[in-house]
Amino acid sequence: MKNIKIALWGIPALLTVFWLAATLPFPDTLSFIAIRNLLVQYTGVLTIGAMSVIMILATRANWIEPWLNGLDKSYRLHKWLGIGVLVTVFAHWIASGLPKWLVDWGMMEAPQRGTPGAGAPELTGIEGFFREYRGVMEFVGEKAFYLAVILIAVALIKRIRYKTFFSTHKFIAIAYLAGAAHAVTMLTFDHWATPLGIVMALLMLGGTYSAILTLTRQIGRGHKVSGKVGSIQTYPELRATEVNIALEGGWKGHDAGQFAFVTFDPKEGKHPFTIASAWDVATGQITFISKSLGDYTDLLPDTLKVGGMATVEGPYGRFTFEDANTRQIWIGGGIGITPFIAKMKQLATTPGTKTIDLIHTTKEHSADALKRLQADADAAGITLHVLVDDRDGFLSGERIRAMVPDWKAASVWFCGPAGFGQALRADLAANGLAASDFHQELFNMR
Repeated sequence: MKNIKIALWGIPALLTVFWLAATLPFPDTLSFIAIRNLLVQYTGVLTIGAMSVIMILATRANWIEPWLNGLDKSYRLHKWLGIGVLVTVFAHWIASGLPKWLVDWGMMEAPQRGTPGAGAPELTGIEGFFREYRGVMEFVGEKAFYLAVILIAVALIKRIRYKTFFSTHKFIAIAYLAGAAHAVTMLTFDHWATPLGIVMALLMLGGTYSAILTLTRQIGRGHKVSGKVGSIQTYPELRATEVNIALEGGWKGHDAGQFAFVTFDPKEGKHPFTIASAWDVATGQITFISKSLGDYTDLLPDTLKVGGMATVEGPYGRFTFEDANTRQIWIGGGIGITPFIAKMKQLATTPGTKTIDLIHTTKEHSADALKRLQADADAAGITLHVLVDDRDGFLSGERIRAMVPDWKAASVWFCGPAGFGQALRADLAANGLAASDFHQELFNMR
């Protein structure tokens, strides 16, 4: 989370520094129109700069994951920057349109515009070209604003079906390209020769390339493998479905704890699922466990068929249990148990040297599923604690400390409801756990 916050605040901060360096000193007389023009330029720089980073993050590039510590963190930054863009693009729209609105409402006299050729040199070359198409680009920018706001809202409003989100979200690339064209022509021309211009050019080149990858469906292409559904196991008590897929070749393997995007129905699109199996090149099979959480996942038990085709893209994520601690505490809340199942299966065949306690908290429970979980824990040499909410009560930091007396020497790996994890993190940190020793996957791609 630390690097996400650094990026979230660092990106606008750096853009602000570059913009100020290019803009200062401000005019001696800051009239209403002068202030408005400065705000238009500043909010425009923030908006297209952040949108460029958003487009780059959407490519799921391998070089981004290590710095942000996983694709789940990358998507969280993608989301937060999107919210920030809603704020800056709205401010840009207000600043751009305010003088006209005030004139229309009779609250301000129309600003005096210079007459072409009246004492001002005729603009030629690139600057003249930009000025000639300024009116067109203002129109394009306004339409891009409306499209971007609608699409970002669709992404953020969870009540809108995932299928609708998936099928429309790629059109943000069109809004971005229109916005970038608008920014190129509308940025103060002299700023292109400053460090701000260089930074903006690099960001928009990266964003444009990323937008093209999005529109041509090239993102993740090198990580996709086809397969067939080999078996399906349902757990009605848990509202969960376990699916085993026999991959047809090309899968480069994965680490326990990683996830993949799986497409069972091209019309529905891909969904992220944590991988629930260790990789065995001899079998070439991969297992996923999904829980009915509404929308598409509710349909899986009835729509999946043995022999049906599937496309798996990945692996992604860095929730891989790799650290220097010899003591670990794993906490799986509900369906968040999945990455721990994969790691236990790996440890059963390749034993490790760490001492591990696994705490599984769940509202629903299945005797068969718990029996299999205990078998996995025994095979991996892991101490398993199961807490069923209505039978055993809820897990707290205090209960963790009682279950694992040497908890301060351990790292904690949590996968489950975000609020639950944040509460445990805060409690354990307040009692002496180092912040760097609490690992939490942000498994929410929207």
